[in-house]
Amino acid sequence: MQGIGSRPKLHVTADGAGVVGHAGARLLADLADATGLTSSYSTALSPLRPRGTGHDPGRIAADLAVMLADGGEAIGDLAALRDQGEVFGPIASTPTAWRLLAAIDERVLDRLRSARAQGREVAWLQASETRCGIPAAKAGGRELPGLVLDIDATLITCHSEKEAAAPTYKGSFGFHPLLCFMANTGEAMAGRLRPGNAGANTAADHIAVLDDALAQIPDAHRHGTDILVRTDSAGSAKAFLTHVRELRTRGIRTFFSVGYAVTEPVRRAIRALPEQVWHPALDQDGTLRESAEVAELTGMTDLAGYPAGTRIIVRRERPHPGAQLSLFDQDEGMRHQVFLTDTPFNSGAAQFLEVRHRGHATVEDRIRCGKTTGLGRFPSRLFPVNAAWLELSLAATDLLAWTRVLLLDGELATAEPKKLRYRLLHVGARITRGGRRLRLRISATWPWRHELAAAFHRLAALPRPAS
Repeated sequence: MQGIGSRPKLHVTADGAGVVGHAGARLLADLADATGLTSSYSTALSPLRPRGTGHDPGRIAADLAVMLADGGEAIGDLAALRDQGEVFGPIASTPTAWRLLAAIDERVLDRLRSARAQGREVAWLQASETRCGIPAAKAGGRELPGLVLDIDATLITCHSEKEAAAPTYKGSFGFHPLLCFMANTGEAMAGRLRPGNAGANTAADHIAVLDDALAQIPDAHRHGTDILVRTDSAGSAKAFLTHVRELRTRGIRTFFSVGYAVTEPVRRAIRALPEQVWHPALDQDGTLRESAEVAELTGMTDLAGYPAGTRIIVRRERPHPGAQLSLFDQDEGMRHQVFLTDTPFNSGAAQFLEVRHRGHATVEDRIRCGKTTGLGRFPSRLFPVNAAWLELSLAATDLLAWTRVLLLDGELATAEPKKLRYRLLHVGARITRGGRRLRLRISATWPWRHELAAAFHRLAALPRPAS
């Protein structure tokens, strides 16, 4: 039997010098500066700086976003950056950061959103000049034209009484924010903090979040570009879909693809479908999906009140083990899912539109990653502070998305935050000085040292916005 090798013995002391952790997080801080996000925050928050003294509020907001992107969960986690001043410069104290968040009301929050939109515009321009621009979303083995927005709500559990926290429909207690992500890049376009008992299918909330998301898209892309809005059945309210359609009168080419409840009229229509109208469903790579079929129900159910040209499509599939089935599904022996879309007949077959709609499921991954980037824990008892925290967590998600689009290649260009943190952001390094330069020296044995160094070099080469 082969013996277990012993680890080298260590003598641990706390007197190291010139050694830093989380060195890769400097990449995020510099990217916030390079996209103009920090300066835009500074302008938006300048009225909150008393007599022009102390830490710049915009820099504090950017540092909080960097901390959240790096995996921090509480305002006190700023200490990970503050205690390494040689790398990150002066960082505000925890009480100073608290005071800034407490001073952000709804009016200031709107200015923060506008500042993030300015940073996004620069980031997209940099992508078009240094890369191939904003990548296309994909479905069924094809690239989707234009931009794709995914809207969904999630539950955030609170373990103490916080302002506006309330019981949720799942029996928990907390908040029920509504969020919008861009499928093309993974950016967090918009989010609204809501009480835990907020309705999942509230049309007014969906309209507000969609309008916030559209305001984040640079003008050059918002007008003249197809924008697909995807939601689950909570977004099938007639008022919301009517708003999506009416946006076209303002020059915004929005289309929808939203889930729809399997009501009794829908069940009757499904039973009335002849077998020959069912066609094999597709997988996301364009191959045929086993034991799944798609059919068009348009004209067989009453869609009065919905925008003209609305289509209704159904997919049936052999249920996988553990699937939640309705009584109708159990009787038919198949799981059924229905959705609405206003994509014209000459622009997509039902099979392709169904696999395109099924891509909305990726928003669950975006939300899961967002919950490790500040969204999963709200720090204050006060609702306005938590609303500001949510906005900064969206900025943190954007910083990670811009890092992937602008600075990374290969598997890291599609990596989730956990992988980026483990491989790039949390790496240790040494600080050295020589030739009037401050050098960050990554370990020569770190497996992803070349990827991190290349990212810093690409960052230095990014065109900067005019001051």
